[in-house]
Amino acid sequence: MEFLTFPPENHCFSELLDSSDGDEEEILVCGEDLELNPFDGLPYSSRYYRLMKEREELPIWKEKCTFMETLLHNQIVIVSGDAKTGKSSQVPQWCAERCAARRGAVVCTQVLRRAAVALALRAADQLDVGLGHEVGYAVPFESCCTPETILRYCTDEVLQREMMSTPLLNSYSVIILDDVHQRTVATDALLGLLKEVLAARAELRLVILTAPHMCSALQRFCGGVPALRVRGRHRAPAVFSCSTHRDPFLPALRLLLEIHHSRESGDIVVFLPSEREIEKAYQMIRQEQPSLNPDLGELIPIPLYPTKQDLAPKLIQNRQKCCKKYRRKVLLTTSSGEPLIWTKNVTFVIDVGLETRKVYNPRIRADSVLTQPISQSQAEMHKQILGMSPSGKIFCLYPEEFTYKEMKPEIPAKVQESKLTSLVLFLKRMDIAGFAHCDFISSPAPESLMQALEDLDYLAALDNDGNLSEFGIIMSEFPLDPQLSKSLLASCEFECVDEMLTIAAMVTDLCLTGLVFSSAPSCFLHAPPGTEEIARSRWHRFSHPAGDHFTLINVFNAFKAATASPTHPGKCARAKIKHTGTSLEKEQTQKICEKWCRDYFLSCSALSMAEMIRAELVEIMKRIELPISEPDFASEANLLSIKKALLSGYFMHVARDVDGSGNYLMLTHKQVAQLHPFSSYYSTRRIPEWVLFHEFSISEGNSIRVVSEISPHLFAELVPQYYFSNLPPSESKDILQEVINHLAPVSATKEEQKTVSDSKENEEFPQTHTEQRCVIQ
Repeated sequence: MEFLTFPPENHCFSELLDSSDGDEEEILVCGEDLELNPFDGLPYSSRYYRLMKEREELPIWKEKCTFMETLLHNQIVIVSGDAKTGKSSQVPQWCAERCAARRGAVVCTQVLRRAAVALALRAADQLDVGLGHEVGYAVPFESCCTPETILRYCTDEVLQREMMSTPLLNSYSVIILDDVHQRTVATDALLGLLKEVLAARAELRLVILTAPHMCSALQRFCGGVPALRVRGRHRAPAVFSCSTHRDPFLPALRLLLEIHHSRESGDIVVFLPSEREIEKAYQMIRQEQPSLNPDLGELIPIPLYPTKQDLAPKLIQNRQKCCKKYRRKVLLTTSSGEPLIWTKNVTFVIDVGLETRKVYNPRIRADSVLTQPISQSQAEMHKQILGMSPSGKIFCLYPEEFTYKEMKPEIPAKVQESKLTSLVLFLKRMDIAGFAHCDFISSPAPESLMQALEDLDYLAALDNDGNLSEFGIIMSEFPLDPQLSKSLLASCEFECVDEMLTIAAMVTDLCLTGLVFSSAPSCFLHAPPGTEEIARSRWHRFSHPAGDHFTLINVFNAFKAATASPTHPGKCARAKIKHTGTSLEKEQTQKICEKWCRDYFLSCSALSMAEMIRAELVEIMKRIELPISEPDFASEANLLSIKKALLSGYFMHVARDVDGSGNYLMLTHKQVAQLHPFSSYYSTRRIPEWVLFHEFSISEGNSIRVVSEISPHLFAELVPQYYFSNLPPSESKDILQEVINHLAPVSATKEEQKTVSDSKENEEFPQTHTEQRCVIQ
């Protein structure tokens, strides 16, 4: 992966979230005795001293000496603190200062991709160093650091994958796990494995940052280690609603406008149930802006998507810079987006008390998307956001008794709610490295573990003893779902790697923490009310008769063509100027990309991310020396090869239309589902009988997403016999059994003919060697 340095505005609204006006110039302190920065040896700028004063005002700062002393004498230190006390930004910097003098390095994990980037930007600014040098970040499919980086922020799954190549993490002197209370699968796995690493490396230090409610459980899990408690300055009064709202979305927006009309100053944070509501609220506030009284000042909505890049146009930044009147920022996010909020001027918080969670059901291999009350600990953290504002208020759109009757005490562990196939594959890989046991703070669901082992066995990732096979080791090299990894590896045999790389990039869900709840491929945007038919007609241009997987290839290829460099038609203009282009060129190219995506109701950020994912997958293929075929999309042979590659990994995701009206019965159970409205088949008259699908979801209705037509003959040809024999009895299985019986004598005849042909060739050409290929088990 290339190491790139990006300006802050490419990643988050850091300028918008800063209370300063940005007009002050940097003035170096002149004098005979200049204090030198220990990280780069250069004199500190005047900005460093201004930021130092702000840092010293944070509640965490008074614990610095105690923390450093505790870290010196203990391998594990727990720091529990209220939200916005500064622990995520300051503790890693203190550890970096310690390691800089000892030639060590610090890594700090984050649950959210955007939080890792934002904290790296803030740390580089506060330490007065350049981003990508002394301070950097590494998130899925993007890195901005070098081997010499001292302080590295990364997502928890990035550090988890790093353990596969370096199990003892020898390059780090201090490892910091942040937001442990979020209970992600990767963080829980790291907690268990790092206990083994600490036993092998006495010099290593582990710092755990968490919310106060989880401190006692972590102390028990780690064996009575010391813990520091950091409290916020103020406790904001909560105003509770008299009754529970069935749908609190519109009441939240009405309350937001009431606050704005009250002329009370301060920014507003609104916690909504899901990212879909964030998008709706952002659009509605933008539509309402022209009708607002200009004397009240400008209302600037800022969507903080926990799992996406910001989708708000950069017009907001330009408007803020040129507007001299009062501006009120409205930060729209979900409960999981709390770590993204960093502004001193928040005076109001509106909390709807609900969140959307994705819970996996191993019995039917489906995700259930549930809207349910947040936990009591989350409700408390929402109040703590106002800890730096003595006049802050939090409006809870639920009664006070709702907190105790409906809310769970803590956030549920995702290891008990998620599909565990990727986790089990990772643990099997760590078993090879000598980590035979991973102690979880909350035990994974036994049924999910059994289903994960069964799936890996079907995918040929395990040998007869239940250990990782050679094929499974190769699968674990890819940061993909194991089924998708299997399909990608199968494409080497069927010579359709180029197309399969595009499909893998387009369907890969970046949010490995289980926080994504989109009901369609992320490149398709929800059309604003009244434009649904226009959006469908635009999307119809990309439709492919073979199915949605092929439609996604068309979308990606069209995106690449629309943003191609005029001088190099085969190259993407954005990729070309990433290293050498001026800011003006980058801005112009970005505008072209965004306009094209707007015209076709597509997400520019999602397609740009797919481009990055694809490039990273190509690098992995080259590193492990797998063949990459030339593109041959649209030929009949290529379409068949793609379906074979997909079936090699997704033979467990096959359904049949049982009545000719689009009611698809799963082969593995008796659940019935319909095509998702975003499917290219949805608005056509021809509904395929047999389909392969990428995902089965239970939300408002059972639906299968990213669907492509297959034939029962193709399924019978590629399905593992031991999987087919375990399918429950059904009419669909009987049909497939007849196809298999019909294929059996034909296959035997072909095998006999092939044996005779091979013997003749060996007699004629005894010195000829067969070409080596990637053979799939």
